[in-house]
Amino acid sequence: MPRHPLAEFQALPYPVLDVRAPIEFAQGHVPGALNLPLFTDEERARIGTTYKQVSQDRAVHLGLEFFGPKMSAMVKQAQKLVPGKEVRLHCWRGGMRSGAVLWLLELAGFKVHLLDQGYKDYRRAVLASFEQPRQWRVLGGLTGSGKTDVLHQLAAPPHNQLVLDLEGLAHHKGSAFGSIGQPVQPTQEQFENNLAAVLAELPTDAPIWVEDESRQIGKLTIPPALFAQLRTAPRWVLEVPRAARVAKLAAEYGAEDPAGLAAAIERLHKRLGGLATQQALAAIEAKDFPLMVELVLDYYDKTYTYGLAQRPGEPDRTFVPVASCNPEENAATLLRAASTSPLFPLRI
Repeated sequence: MPRHPLAEFQALPYPVLDVRAPIEFAQGHVPGALNLPLFTDEERARIGTTYKQVSQDRAVHLGLEFFGPKMSAMVKQAQKLVPGKEVRLHCWRGGMRSGAVLWLLELAGFKVHLLDQGYKDYRRAVLASFEQPRQWRVLGGLTGSGKTDVLHQLAAPPHNQLVLDLEGLAHHKGSAFGSIGQPVQPTQEQFENNLAAVLAELPTDAPIWVEDESRQIGKLTIPPALFAQLRTAPRWVLEVPRAARVAKLAAEYGAEDPAGLAAAIERLHKRLGGLATQQALAAIEAKDFPLMVELVLDYYDKTYTYGLAQRPGEPDRTFVPVASCNPEENAATLLRAASTSPLFPLRI
């Protein structure tokens, strides 16, 4: 029974089976892992209560009572999940739960690689990974500048730049309207796990473009150690004419559910003020999306202009004027500006 330290475990090519309860798996798991729970959520809770209120021995016996009748079904499920019958396996601490399933699967002919110290050790490594210094290049710009589109263009041929899409990982566009048309956001724990997995694929000695974000992206928080790096990284700011930004946002939001737009406006009520809120809601009803966007941008432009101020420890910002929201043209213009900058000169 090979028991592996984390780095060795992660390097193995086999599927990962997570034997924790469904509620634990839903809260956060290794990206790509499959859930083969030893106990249901209710069973896990009962075992925990027994451990605290009666004894460890009685909790173990209760666990065995739950485990016995489901052994055959677990083997069949494992065979369905992993037809190749060689797996990586873990529970929370690398203790009794993974030990029990390891015994069962080996009995059924599986070759099992166990994660020493379990998911707890993995989570420790995830949080530590955000401390790793990297060569960040931050892309800023007022709301509607198409920063995410430019990021995607930077990553594509012919530019092939390294990019981290925080909003894509967060399933949120980072404003009161950011959840519209997006999948449900992951939990904070799963966001961190997914983010660490992406960072693990990025080199530490090469420039990486990332969008300028506030600490929060919807309900999620950028890990503090990573956020601190982004706040002191060099920033390139796209300067897109307001008319172009209004047209872009009006086209995007005009295709969305009016009820979702109205709910977003209501969330901004205190910041927009009563009159602007009523005008924006009336504009949505009249399908006058350019007017709705104009009203909202009055607030967002003030907020982000304040955010453009020099930050403590930040190098000088580079402002990049562009004529439109065309992502292909703006990516090329941005790279030309970056290539002449003394801050981490860029090879194009």
